[in-house]
Amino acid sequence: MNTHFDRSTMRDFIKACGQMLLLLSILFTFPVYAAGEEVTGITTALGIDTAENPAADKPLLDAPSEEEASASPVVIPEPAPPPIISGESTNNAQIETTPTPQKDNDIRQRIQGIFSEIEGLQAVNVSVTQGVVTLTGETPNEKKAQQAINLTNRLTDVVTVEDRIDRTLDVQDNVTTVYQGLKAQAKNLVKALPLLLVGIVLFALVTWFGSWLSNRKKMWQRLTPNPFVAELLSQTVKVIFIIFGLILALSLIGAETILGTLLGGAGVIGIAVGFAVKDTIENYIASLMLSIRQPFRARDHILINNQEGIVVRLTSRATILMTLDGNQLRIPNAEVFKATILNYTKNPERRFTFELGVDANDDPLAAIKVGLDAIHRLAFVLDEPKAVAVITNVGDSNIILEFQIWVDQSDTDFSKARSIAIRETKHALENEGFSLPEPIYRLRFNSNLEKAFENMQANANTDSAKSDMTITPITPKVPDKNQNEDNSVDDKDKKQAKARAKLILQGRNADEVLNARPDDKLMEKVEQEIAESSDETDLLNNNSPQE
Repeated sequence: MNTHFDRSTMRDFIKACGQMLLLLSILFTFPVYAAGEEVTGITTALGIDTAENPAADKPLLDAPSEEEASASPVVIPEPAPPPIISGESTNNAQIETTPTPQKDNDIRQRIQGIFSEIEGLQAVNVSVTQGVVTLTGETPNEKKAQQAINLTNRLTDVVTVEDRIDRTLDVQDNVTTVYQGLKAQAKNLVKALPLLLVGIVLFALVTWFGSWLSNRKKMWQRLTPNPFVAELLSQTVKVIFIIFGLILALSLIGAETILGTLLGGAGVIGIAVGFAVKDTIENYIASLMLSIRQPFRARDHILINNQEGIVVRLTSRATILMTLDGNQLRIPNAEVFKATILNYTKNPERRFTFELGVDANDDPLAAIKVGLDAIHRLAFVLDEPKAVAVITNVGDSNIILEFQIWVDQSDTDFSKARSIAIRETKHALENEGFSLPEPIYRLRFNSNLEKAFENMQANANTDSAKSDMTITPITPKVPDKNQNEDNSVDDKDKKQAKARAKLILQGRNADEVLNARPDDKLMEKVEQEIAESSDETDLLNNNSPQE
Protein backbone atom coordinates (compact mmCIF):
# COMPACT_ATOMS: atom_id res chain seq x y z
CA MET A 1 0.00 0.00 0.00
CA ASN A 2 2.78 2.40 0.83
CA THR A 3 4.64 1.50 -2.33
CA HIS A 4 1.59 2.27 -4.47
CA PHE A 5 1.08 5.57 -2.64
CA ASP A 6 4.67 6.62 -3.16
CA ARG A 7 4.59 5.78 -6.84
CA SER A 8 1.32 7.66 -7.43
CA THR A 9 2.59 10.64 -5.52
CA MET A 10 5.81 10.70 -7.51
CA ARG A 11 3.88 10.39 -10.75
CA ASP A 12 1.58 13.29 -9.83
CA PHE A 13 4.57 15.44 -8.89
CA ILE A 14 6.33 14.74 -12.19
CA LYS A 15 3.20 15.52 -14.19
CA ALA A 16 2.59 18.74 -12.29
CA CYS A 17 6.18 19.85 -12.91
CA GLY A 18 5.90 19.09 -16.62
CA GLN A 19 2.67 21.05 -16.89
CA MET A 20 4.15 24.03 -15.12
CA LEU A 21 7.26 24.02 -17.36
CA LEU A 22 5.08 23.82 -20.45
CA LEU A 23 2.91 26.66 -19.22
CA LEU A 24 5.93 28.89 -18.50
CA SER A 25 7.51 28.17 -21.89
CA ILE A 26 4.33 29.12 -23.70
CA LEU A 27 3.85 32.30 -21.68
CA PHE A 28 7.40 33.48 -22.45
CA THR A 29 7.11 32.49 -26.13
CA PHE A 30 3.94 34.37 -27.01
CA PRO A 31 3.82 38.18 -27.17
CA VAL A 32 2.52 39.98 -24.18
CA TYR A 33 -0.55 41.31 -25.91
CA ALA A 34 -1.44 37.77 -27.15
CA ALA A 35 -0.77 35.99 -23.87
CA GLY A 36 -3.95 37.29 -22.25
CA GLU A 37 -6.11 36.27 -25.22
CA GLU A 38 -4.77 32.71 -25.35
CA VAL A 39 -4.97 31.87 -21.63
CA THR A 40 -8.30 30.08 -22.08
CA GLY A 41 -7.05 27.98 -25.00
CA ILE A 42 -3.87 27.05 -23.14
CA THR A 43 -5.65 26.01 -19.96
CA THR A 44 -8.11 23.93 -21.98
CA ALA A 45 -5.29 22.16 -23.83
CA LEU A 46 -3.53 21.43 -20.54
CA GLY A 47 -6.66 20.16 -18.86
CA ILE A 48 -6.77 23.04 -16.39
CA ASP A 49 -10.12 24.39 -15.14
CA THR A 50 -10.51 28.15 -14.96
CA ALA A 51 -12.46 29.70 -12.10
CA GLU A 52 -15.58 31.51 -13.27
CA ASN A 53 -15.33 34.04 -10.48
CA PRO A 54 -11.81 35.42 -10.06
CA ALA A 55 -12.80 37.13 -6.88
CA ALA A 56 -13.63 33.85 -5.13
CA ASP A 57 -11.27 32.21 -2.71
CA LYS A 58 -10.85 29.02 -4.84
CA PRO A 59 -7.58 28.68 -6.77
CA LEU A 60 -7.54 29.66 -10.42
CA LEU A 61 -5.75 26.52 -11.58
CA ASP A 62 -6.63 22.97 -10.43
CA ALA A 63 -4.26 20.16 -11.22
CA PRO A 64 -5.98 17.22 -13.09
CA SER A 65 -6.43 13.93 -11.38
CA GLU A 66 -4.23 10.93 -12.06
CA GLU A 67 -6.83 9.22 -14.20
CA GLU A 68 -7.48 12.33 -16.32
CA ALA A 69 -3.78 12.90 -16.82
CA SER A 70 -3.23 9.29 -17.91
CA ALA A 71 -6.26 9.29 -20.22
CA SER A 72 -5.60 12.67 -21.83
CA PRO A 73 -2.06 13.31 -23.00
CA VAL A 74 -0.82 16.90 -23.00
CA VAL A 75 -1.23 18.54 -26.41
CA ILE A 76 0.61 21.76 -27.33
CA PRO A 77 -1.79 24.00 -29.24
CA GLU A 78 -0.90 26.05 -32.27
CA PRO A 79 -0.17 29.67 -31.37
CA ALA A 80 -3.04 31.96 -32.21
CA PRO A 81 -2.39 34.79 -34.67
CA PRO A 82 -1.93 38.21 -33.11
CA PRO A 83 -4.96 40.44 -33.00
CA ILE A 84 -5.44 42.97 -35.75
CA ILE A 85 -4.62 46.48 -34.56
CA SER A 86 -5.29 49.72 -36.29
CA GLY A 87 -5.82 53.37 -35.57
CA GLU A 88 -3.59 56.31 -34.73
CA SER A 89 -0.85 56.09 -32.15
CA THR A 90 -1.65 57.66 -28.77
CA ASN A 91 0.31 57.43 -25.51
CA ASN A 92 3.05 55.42 -27.24
CA ALA A 93 0.56 52.60 -27.96
CA GLN A 94 -2.02 51.80 -30.60
CA ILE A 95 -5.77 51.92 -30.22
CA GLU A 96 -7.45 48.52 -30.34
CA THR A 97 -10.49 48.03 -32.55
CA THR A 98 -12.29 45.76 -30.08
CA PRO A 99 -12.21 47.28 -26.57
CA THR A 100 -13.96 45.39 -23.82
CA PRO A 101 -15.79 46.60 -20.74
CA GLN A 102 -13.50 44.40 -18.68
CA LYS A 103 -10.47 46.41 -19.79
CA ASP A 104 -12.22 49.69 -19.04
CA ASN A 105 -13.02 48.40 -15.58
CA ASP A 106 -9.42 47.25 -15.04
CA ILE A 107 -8.11 50.66 -16.14
CA ARG A 108 -10.47 52.47 -13.80
CA GLN A 109 -9.57 50.28 -10.84
CA ARG A 110 -5.87 50.61 -11.53
CA ILE A 111 -6.01 54.41 -11.74
CA GLN A 112 -8.14 54.70 -8.62
CA GLY A 113 -5.72 52.46 -6.77
CA ILE A 114 -2.82 54.67 -7.78
CA PHE A 115 -4.65 57.90 -6.88
CA SER A 116 -5.61 56.53 -3.48
CA GLU A 117 -1.93 56.25 -2.55
CA ILE A 118 -0.94 59.79 -3.56
CA GLU A 119 -1.54 62.81 -1.36
CA GLY A 120 -3.88 65.32 -3.03
CA LEU A 121 -5.34 62.89 -5.61
CA GLN A 122 -7.82 61.00 -3.42
CA ALA A 123 -10.64 63.32 -4.46
CA VAL A 124 -10.16 62.70 -8.19
CA ASN A 125 -12.88 60.55 -9.78
CA VAL A 126 -12.14 58.25 -12.70
CA SER A 127 -14.47 57.00 -15.42
CA VAL A 128 -13.37 54.93 -18.44
CA THR A 129 -15.34 54.36 -21.63
CA GLN A 130 -13.86 52.77 -24.74
CA GLY A 131 -10.37 53.41 -23.34
CA VAL A 132 -11.06 57.14 -22.88
CA VAL A 133 -10.37 58.19 -19.30
CA THR A 134 -12.31 61.13 -17.86
CA LEU A 135 -10.92 62.70 -14.72
CA THR A 136 -13.26 64.72 -12.51
CA GLY A 137 -13.26 65.82 -8.92
CA GLU A 138 -10.92 68.25 -7.22
CA THR A 139 -7.21 68.88 -6.73
CA PRO A 140 -5.69 71.60 -4.57
CA ASN A 141 -3.61 73.11 -7.39
CA GLU A 142 -2.49 72.82 -11.00
CA LYS A 143 0.56 70.78 -10.11
CA LYS A 144 -1.52 67.94 -8.66
CA ALA A 145 -3.87 68.01 -11.64
CA GLN A 146 -1.00 67.64 -14.06
CA GLN A 147 0.39 64.80 -11.94
CA ALA A 148 -2.91 62.94 -12.23
CA ILE A 149 -3.00 63.43 -16.00
CA ASN A 150 0.60 62.28 -16.46
CA LEU A 151 0.06 59.16 -14.34
CA THR A 152 -3.07 58.26 -16.32
CA ASN A 153 -1.27 58.68 -19.65
CA ARG A 154 1.36 56.16 -18.59
CA LEU A 155 -1.12 53.23 -18.70
CA THR A 156 -0.76 51.30 -21.96
CA ASP A 157 -4.47 50.74 -22.67
CA VAL A 158 -5.46 54.38 -22.19
CA VAL A 159 -6.52 56.01 -25.47
CA THR A 160 -6.71 59.59 -24.23
CA VAL A 161 -7.44 61.58 -21.07
CA GLU A 162 -10.19 64.14 -20.63
CA ASP A 163 -9.21 66.74 -18.03
CA ARG A 164 -12.27 67.94 -16.09
CA ILE A 165 -10.56 68.36 -12.73
CA ASP A 166 -11.51 71.38 -10.68
CA ARG A 167 -8.51 73.22 -9.19
CA THR A 168 -9.78 74.45 -5.85
CA LEU A 169 -6.66 76.48 -4.94
CA ASP A 170 -7.68 76.05 -1.34
CA VAL A 171 -5.31 77.80 1.06
CA GLN A 172 -5.40 75.11 3.71
CA ASP A 173 -4.70 72.27 1.29
CA ASN A 174 -1.84 74.05 -0.42
CA VAL A 175 -0.28 75.29 2.82
CA THR A 176 -0.56 71.84 4.32
CA THR A 177 1.16 70.31 1.30
CA VAL A 178 3.98 72.84 1.43
CA TYR A 179 4.32 72.38 5.17
CA GLN A 180 4.52 68.63 4.84
CA GLY A 181 7.11 68.98 2.07
CA LEU A 182 9.22 71.32 4.19
CA LYS A 183 8.87 69.04 7.15
CA ALA A 184 10.06 66.07 5.12
CA GLN A 185 12.98 68.06 3.77
CA ALA A 186 13.92 69.15 7.28
CA LYS A 187 13.93 65.53 8.42
CA ASN A 188 16.11 64.54 5.48
CA LEU A 189 18.44 67.42 6.26
CA VAL A 190 18.78 66.32 9.86
CA LYS A 191 19.59 62.81 8.70
CA ALA A 192 22.16 64.12 6.22
CA LEU A 193 23.85 66.47 8.71
CA PRO A 194 26.82 64.16 9.47
CA LEU A 195 27.51 63.64 5.76
CA LEU A 196 27.04 67.36 5.14
CA LEU A 197 29.54 68.22 7.86
CA VAL A 198 32.07 65.85 6.34
CA GLY A 199 31.57 67.54 2.96
CA ILE A 200 32.05 70.99 4.50
CA VAL A 201 35.22 69.88 6.27
CA LEU A 202 36.55 68.38 3.03
CA PHE A 203 35.75 71.59 1.12
CA ALA A 204 37.43 73.69 3.83
CA LEU A 205 40.59 71.56 3.77
CA VAL A 206 40.95 71.70 -0.01
CA THR A 207 40.26 75.46 -0.04
CA TRP A 208 42.78 76.06 2.75
CA PHE A 209 45.44 74.14 0.86
CA GLY A 210 44.73 76.18 -2.29
CA SER A 211 45.02 79.43 -0.33
CA TRP A 212 48.25 78.28 1.31
CA LEU A 213 49.70 77.34 -2.06
CA SER A 214 48.68 80.65 -3.66
CA ASN A 215 50.35 82.61 -0.84
CA ARG A 216 53.77 81.11 -1.63
CA LYS A 217 54.83 84.32 -3.41
CA LYS A 218 58.49 83.41 -3.64
CA MET A 219 57.65 80.20 -5.47
CA TRP A 220 55.48 82.03 -8.03
CA GLN A 221 58.10 84.74 -8.47
CA ARG A 222 60.67 82.08 -9.24
CA LEU A 223 58.36 80.69 -11.91
CA THR A 224 57.93 84.10 -13.55
CA PRO A 225 59.77 87.36 -12.84
CA ASN A 226 56.71 89.44 -13.69
CA PRO A 227 54.83 90.24 -10.44
CA PHE A 228 51.46 90.62 -12.12
CA VAL A 229 51.69 87.28 -13.94
CA ALA A 230 52.87 85.64 -10.72
CA GLU A 231 49.88 87.03 -8.86
CA LEU A 232 47.56 85.93 -11.67
CA LEU A 233 48.92 82.38 -11.52
CA SER A 234 48.55 82.20 -7.75
CA GLN A 235 44.95 83.43 -7.86
CA THR A 236 44.14 80.98 -10.67
CA VAL A 237 45.48 78.08 -8.62
CA LYS A 238 43.42 79.24 -5.66
CA VAL A 239 40.20 79.31 -7.72
CA ILE A 240 40.94 75.87 -9.18
CA PHE A 241 41.31 74.37 -5.70
CA ILE A 242 38.06 76.02 -4.57
CA ILE A 243 36.17 74.51 -7.51
CA PHE A 244 37.83 71.13 -6.94
CA GLY A 245 36.84 71.18 -3.26
CA LEU A 246 33.27 72.09 -4.18
CA ILE A 247 33.07 69.17 -6.61
CA LEU A 248 34.40 66.75 -3.99
CA ALA A 249 31.96 67.98 -1.34
CA LEU A 250 28.95 67.77 -3.66
CA SER A 251 29.99 64.32 -4.88
CA LEU A 252 30.25 63.15 -1.29
CA ILE A 253 26.69 64.18 -0.44
CA GLY A 254 25.36 63.01 -3.81
CA ALA A 255 24.43 66.43 -5.16
CA GLU A 256 26.44 66.53 -8.39
CA THR A 257 23.45 67.95 -10.29
CA ILE A 258 23.67 71.10 -8.18
CA LEU A 259 27.14 71.72 -9.61
CA GLY A 260 25.78 71.69 -13.16
CA THR A 261 23.08 74.14 -12.14
CA LEU A 262 25.62 76.39 -10.44
CA LEU A 263 27.94 76.33 -13.45
CA GLY A 264 25.08 77.09 -15.81
CA GLY A 265 23.91 79.96 -13.64
CA ALA A 266 27.47 81.21 -13.28
CA GLY A 267 27.84 81.23 -17.06
CA VAL A 268 24.71 83.33 -17.56
CA ILE A 269 25.66 85.67 -14.71
CA GLY A 270 29.20 85.89 -16.07
CA ILE A 271 27.93 87.09 -19.46
CA ALA A 272 25.74 89.74 -17.84
CA VAL A 273 28.49 90.88 -15.51
CA GLY A 274 30.95 90.92 -18.41
CA PHE A 275 28.83 93.46 -20.27
CA ALA A 276 28.32 95.49 -17.09
CA VAL A 277 32.01 95.69 -16.17
CA LYS A 278 33.42 95.82 -19.69
CA ASP A 279 35.60 98.81 -18.84
CA THR A 280 36.95 97.11 -15.72
CA ILE A 281 37.85 93.97 -17.66
CA GLU A 282 39.48 96.09 -20.37
CA ASN A 283 41.48 97.88 -17.70
CA TYR A 284 42.54 94.57 -16.12
CA ILE A 285 43.75 93.18 -19.47
CA ALA A 286 45.60 96.44 -20.15
CA SER A 287 47.30 96.08 -16.76
CA LEU A 288 48.42 92.58 -17.70
CA MET A 289 49.86 93.76 -21.01
CA LEU A 290 51.62 96.75 -19.42
CA SER A 291 53.17 94.54 -16.75
CA ILE A 292 54.53 92.26 -19.47
CA ARG A 293 55.73 95.04 -21.78
CA GLN A 294 57.12 97.33 -19.03
CA PRO A 295 57.14 100.48 -21.22
CA PHE A 296 58.56 102.57 -18.36
CA ARG A 297 60.18 102.23 -14.98
CA ALA A 298 59.71 103.93 -11.65
CA ARG A 299 61.23 107.47 -11.55
CA ASP A 300 60.96 107.83 -15.34
CA HIS A 301 59.89 111.23 -16.63
CA ILE A 302 57.13 110.50 -19.16
CA LEU A 303 54.38 112.21 -21.11
CA ILE A 304 51.07 110.34 -21.57
CA ASN A 305 48.42 112.10 -23.66
CA ASN A 306 49.63 115.56 -22.60
CA GLN A 307 49.83 114.38 -18.96
CA GLU A 308 53.42 114.89 -17.83
CA GLY A 309 54.99 113.55 -14.66
CA ILE A 310 57.41 111.16 -12.97
CA VAL A 311 56.35 107.52 -12.62
CA VAL A 312 55.65 106.38 -9.06
CA ARG A 313 54.14 102.92 -9.58
CA LEU A 314 52.04 100.77 -11.88
CA THR A 315 49.10 98.99 -10.20
CA SER A 316 46.52 96.56 -11.50
CA ARG A 317 44.12 99.45 -12.12
CA ALA A 318 46.06 102.65 -12.82
CA THR A 319 49.42 104.25 -13.51
CA ILE A 320 50.40 106.71 -10.76
CA LEU A 321 52.48 109.77 -11.67
CA MET A 322 53.92 112.66 -9.70
CA THR A 323 53.34 115.78 -11.77
CA LEU A 324 55.95 118.53 -12.02
CA ASP A 325 53.66 120.56 -9.74
CA GLY A 326 54.04 117.94 -7.00
CA ASN A 327 50.54 116.45 -7.35
CA GLN A 328 49.60 112.79 -7.63
CA LEU A 329 48.04 111.79 -10.96
CA ARG A 330 46.26 108.46 -11.57
CA ILE A 331 45.65 107.43 -15.18
CA PRO A 332 43.58 104.26 -15.91
CA ASN A 333 45.72 101.57 -17.48
CA ALA A 334 43.28 101.16 -20.36
CA GLU A 335 44.09 104.72 -21.42
CA VAL A 336 47.82 104.25 -20.82
CA PHE A 337 47.91 101.11 -22.95
CA LYS A 338 46.26 102.89 -25.91
CA ALA A 339 48.06 106.22 -25.44
CA THR A 340 51.19 107.63 -27.04
CA ILE A 341 53.92 107.50 -24.37
CA LEU A 342 56.87 109.86 -24.52
CA ASN A 343 59.66 108.74 -22.18
CA TYR A 344 62.18 111.50 -21.51
CA THR A 345 64.29 109.34 -19.20
CA LYS A 346 64.73 106.48 -21.63
CA ASN A 347 67.29 108.61 -23.48
CA PRO A 348 68.70 111.18 -21.01
CA GLU A 349 70.10 113.37 -23.79
CA ARG A 350 67.46 115.96 -24.62
CA ARG A 351 67.55 118.99 -26.89
CA PHE A 352 65.94 122.36 -26.29
CA THR A 353 65.70 125.31 -28.70
CA PHE A 354 65.16 129.04 -28.50
CA GLU A 355 65.16 131.96 -30.95
CA LEU A 356 66.84 135.37 -30.87
CA GLY A 357 66.73 138.15 -33.46
CA VAL A 358 69.62 140.45 -34.48
CA ASP A 359 69.59 143.62 -36.49
CA ALA A 360 69.19 143.23 -40.23
CA ASN A 361 72.46 145.11 -40.77
CA ASP A 362 74.42 142.62 -38.63
CA ASP A 363 76.13 139.53 -39.98
CA PRO A 364 74.07 136.52 -38.75
CA LEU A 365 77.00 134.07 -38.94
CA ALA A 366 79.07 136.27 -36.68
CA ALA A 367 76.15 136.44 -34.26
CA ILE A 368 75.86 132.64 -34.35
CA LYS A 369 79.54 132.25 -33.45
CA VAL A 370 79.27 134.69 -30.55
CA GLY A 371 76.16 132.91 -29.23
CA LEU A 372 77.65 129.41 -29.51
CA ASP A 373 80.86 130.50 -27.79
CA ALA A 374 78.79 131.75 -24.85
CA ILE A 375 76.69 128.55 -24.80
CA HIS A 376 79.70 126.20 -24.77
CA ARG A 377 81.02 127.95 -21.70
CA LEU A 378 77.99 126.64 -19.75
CA ALA A 379 78.76 123.51 -17.69
CA PHE A 380 75.50 121.68 -18.38
CA VAL A 381 75.79 121.91 -22.20
CA LEU A 382 76.94 118.64 -23.81
CA ASP A 383 79.85 118.58 -26.22
CA GLU A 384 78.35 115.61 -28.05
CA PRO A 385 75.85 116.07 -29.59
CA LYS A 386 77.18 119.58 -30.01
CA ALA A 387 75.09 122.72 -29.92
CA VAL A 388 74.27 124.35 -33.27
CA ALA A 389 72.45 127.43 -34.52
CA VAL A 390 70.67 128.16 -37.80
CA ILE A 391 69.00 131.11 -39.50
CA THR A 392 65.29 130.45 -39.57
CA ASN A 393 63.80 133.66 -40.93
CA VAL A 394 64.63 137.13 -42.23
CA GLY A 395 62.12 139.75 -41.14
CA ASP A 396 61.59 143.39 -42.08
CA SER A 397 63.84 144.67 -39.32
CA ASN A 398 65.71 141.62 -37.94
CA ILE A 399 67.17 138.20 -38.66
CA ILE A 400 65.84 135.27 -36.55
CA LEU A 401 68.46 132.81 -35.22
CA GLU A 402 67.52 129.44 -33.68
CA PHE A 403 69.92 127.86 -31.19
CA GLN A 404 69.71 124.05 -30.60
CA ILE A 405 71.37 122.82 -27.40
CA TRP A 406 71.68 119.34 -25.85
CA VAL A 407 71.69 118.61 -22.10
CA ASP A 408 71.67 115.52 -19.87
CA GLN A 409 68.30 115.32 -18.11
CA SER A 410 69.56 112.99 -15.42
CA ASP A 411 71.54 115.79 -13.75
CA THR A 412 70.12 118.93 -15.41
CA ASP A 413 66.76 120.60 -15.07
CA PHE A 414 65.47 121.11 -18.59
CA SER A 415 63.58 124.38 -17.95
CA LYS A 416 66.36 125.96 -15.90
CA ALA A 417 69.01 125.08 -18.47
CA ARG A 418 66.99 126.66 -21.27
CA SER A 419 66.42 129.81 -19.24
CA ILE A 420 70.12 130.23 -18.39
CA ALA A 421 71.21 129.55 -21.99
CA ILE A 422 68.88 132.25 -23.35
CA ARG A 423 70.24 134.80 -20.87
CA GLU A 424 73.91 134.08 -21.58
CA THR A 425 73.42 134.15 -25.35
CA LYS A 426 71.56 137.47 -25.23
CA HIS A 427 74.23 139.11 -23.07
CA ALA A 428 77.05 137.78 -25.28
CA LEU A 429 75.44 139.24 -28.41
CA GLU A 430 74.85 142.61 -26.77
CA ASN A 431 78.39 142.74 -25.37
CA GLU A 432 79.79 142.22 -28.86
CA GLY A 433 77.74 145.08 -30.28
CA PHE A 434 74.86 143.09 -31.77
CA SER A 435 71.51 144.74 -31.20
CA LEU A 436 68.27 142.90 -30.63
CA PRO A 437 65.98 145.40 -32.34
CA GLU A 438 62.32 145.84 -31.68
CA PRO A 439 59.93 145.94 -34.63
CA ILE A 440 60.33 149.23 -36.61
CA TYR A 441 57.49 150.66 -38.66
CA ARG A 442 58.31 153.13 -41.49
CA LEU A 443 55.70 155.81 -42.20
CA ARG A 444 55.61 157.94 -45.36
CA PHE A 445 53.73 161.29 -45.65
CA ASN A 446 53.27 163.91 -48.35
CA SER A 447 55.75 166.80 -48.57
CA ASN A 448 53.62 169.40 -46.76
CA LEU A 449 53.03 167.11 -43.80
CA GLU A 450 56.71 166.17 -43.64
CA LYS A 451 57.73 169.87 -43.48
CA ALA A 452 55.24 170.48 -40.67
CA PHE A 453 56.70 167.61 -38.64
CA GLU A 454 60.21 168.84 -39.28
CA ASN A 455 59.34 172.32 -37.98
CA MET A 456 57.70 170.79 -34.88
CA GLN A 457 60.77 168.68 -34.19
CA ALA A 458 63.18 171.60 -34.68
CA ASN A 459 61.23 173.86 -32.34
CA ALA A 460 60.82 171.20 -29.66
CA ASN A 461 62.51 171.75 -26.37
CA THR A 462 65.42 169.39 -25.66
CA ASP A 463 63.95 168.64 -22.20
CA SER A 464 60.59 167.60 -23.61
CA ALA A 465 59.52 164.01 -23.87
CA LYS A 466 61.14 162.02 -26.59
CA SER A 467 58.83 161.10 -29.41
CA ASP A 468 58.17 157.39 -30.07
CA MET A 469 57.70 158.06 -33.76
CA THR A 470 60.69 158.31 -36.11
CA ILE A 471 60.07 160.00 -39.43
CA THR A 472 62.12 158.95 -42.40
CA PRO A 473 61.87 161.45 -45.20
CA ILE A 474 61.89 160.35 -48.77
CA THR A 475 64.81 162.52 -49.71
CA PRO A 476 68.27 161.74 -48.36
CA LYS A 477 69.02 163.56 -45.23
CA VAL A 478 71.99 164.08 -42.99
CA PRO A 479 71.63 162.12 -39.70
CA ASP A 480 70.13 164.19 -37.00
CA LYS A 481 72.15 165.04 -33.91
CA ASN A 482 69.20 163.96 -31.71
CA GLN A 483 69.41 160.44 -33.07
CA ASN A 484 72.96 160.05 -31.85
CA GLU A 485 71.88 161.36 -28.48
CA ASP A 486 69.12 158.74 -28.33
CA ASN A 487 71.57 155.96 -29.07
CA SER A 488 73.88 157.13 -26.35
CA VAL A 489 70.97 157.20 -23.91
CA ASP A 490 70.07 153.58 -24.81
CA ASP A 491 73.65 152.44 -24.30
CA LYS A 492 73.75 154.19 -20.97
CA ASP A 493 70.50 152.46 -19.88
CA LYS A 494 71.88 149.07 -20.89
CA LYS A 495 75.07 149.61 -18.90
CA GLN A 496 73.09 150.63 -15.85
CA ALA A 497 70.84 147.54 -16.18
CA LYS A 498 73.86 145.23 -16.43
CA ALA A 499 75.53 146.81 -13.43
CA ARG A 500 72.34 146.46 -11.43
CA ALA A 501 71.97 142.77 -12.44
CA LYS A 502 75.59 142.06 -11.53
CA LEU A 503 75.09 143.54 -8.12
CA ILE A 504 71.92 141.53 -7.52
CA LEU A 505 73.44 138.22 -8.66
CA GLN A 506 76.28 138.65 -6.20
CA GLY A 507 73.87 138.63 -3.33
CA ARG A 508 72.58 135.83 -1.11
CA ASN A 509 71.02 132.73 -2.75
CA ALA A 510 72.09 133.92 -6.19
CA ASP A 511 73.62 130.52 -6.96
CA GLU A 512 70.19 128.91 -6.84
CA VAL A 513 69.07 131.07 -9.75
CA LEU A 514 72.08 130.13 -11.86
CA ASN A 515 72.02 126.44 -10.87
CA ALA A 516 70.58 124.12 -13.54
CA ARG A 517 70.40 120.96 -11.42
CA PRO A 518 66.98 119.25 -10.98
CA ASP A 519 64.74 120.13 -8.09
CA ASP A 520 65.63 117.80 -5.21
CA LYS A 521 62.33 118.46 -3.47
CA LEU A 522 60.30 116.94 -6.30
CA MET A 523 62.44 113.81 -6.35
CA GLU A 524 62.12 113.53 -2.58
CA LYS A 525 58.35 113.46 -2.94
CA VAL A 526 58.64 110.81 -5.64
CA GLU A 527 60.85 108.64 -3.44
CA GLN A 528 58.45 109.10 -0.55
CA GLU A 529 55.52 107.97 -2.71
CA ILE A 530 57.46 104.93 -3.91
CA ALA A 531 58.48 103.97 -0.36
CA GLU A 532 54.94 104.21 1.00
CA SER A 533 53.30 100.82 1.58
CA SER A 534 50.23 100.18 -0.53
CA ASP A 535 47.63 97.43 -0.73
CA GLU A 536 48.10 97.38 -4.50
CA THR A 537 50.99 95.38 -5.90
CA ASP A 538 53.52 97.41 -7.88
CA LEU A 539 53.77 95.81 -11.32
CA LEU A 540 57.00 97.62 -12.23
CA ASN A 541 59.98 95.34 -11.82
CA ASN A 542 63.54 96.07 -12.87
CA ASN A 543 64.15 92.34 -13.35
CA SER A 544 61.42 92.07 -15.98
CA PRO A 545 62.43 92.58 -19.62
CA GLN A 546 61.52 95.99 -21.02
CA GLU A 547 60.40 96.58 -24.57
